[in-house]
Amino acid sequence: MPVAQPAPVASNPGGRRIITFGTFDLFHLGHVNVLRRAKALGDWLVVGVSSDELNAHKKGRRPFFSLEERLAIVGDSRVVDEVFVEYALELKGDYIQQHRADVLVMGDDWAGRFDHYKSLCEVIYLPRTPEISSTQIITVVRAGANAA
Repeated sequence: MPVAQPAPVASNPGGRRIITFGTFDLFHLGHVNVLRRAKALGDWLVVGVSSDELNAHKKGRRPFFSLEERLAIVGDSRVVDEVFVEYALELKGDYIQQHRADVLVMGDDWAGRFDHYKSLCEVIYLPRTPEISSTQIITVVRAGANAA
C-alpha cells in the first residue's frame, strides 16, 4: 500500500517560528488541539515527529503507524508548515537552531524538562487535552481485544 506524502513545504513567509515535537501515533483530538494552539502562537509551525526508535526508547513500544505515515498525517494538517524527523531528545537544541525557532511548545506533561532551552528561544508548556492519549487508546483497545 503506497504511503501518502506530506504536502510540499511552502516558502517561509517570516514571522514568529514555533517548533513542537511528538510521536503523533493514532492521531486524535489531543494532537489536533496542540497543533492548533501551537500555530496560534506564531506564523510558521514546524513539527518534529519522533522516529520509531526514539518512541521505543521513550515509551517502550514502537508506534502503530510507520514514521512515513505519521509524517504524512502531521504534514497534511493545514496548521503545520513543515515536518521533520526527531531522532533524539538530546538534539532538541540543534533542532531549535536548525529551524530558527522563536518558541518551543511542549505538552505540560513535560513541564520544566526543557527550560534549559530558554537561552535559545521562548519555552511554552501547553495543557494536554484531558482524557485522551495514544497510550490510553491502545490500552482500551488491547483490553477490549483480550476480553473478546
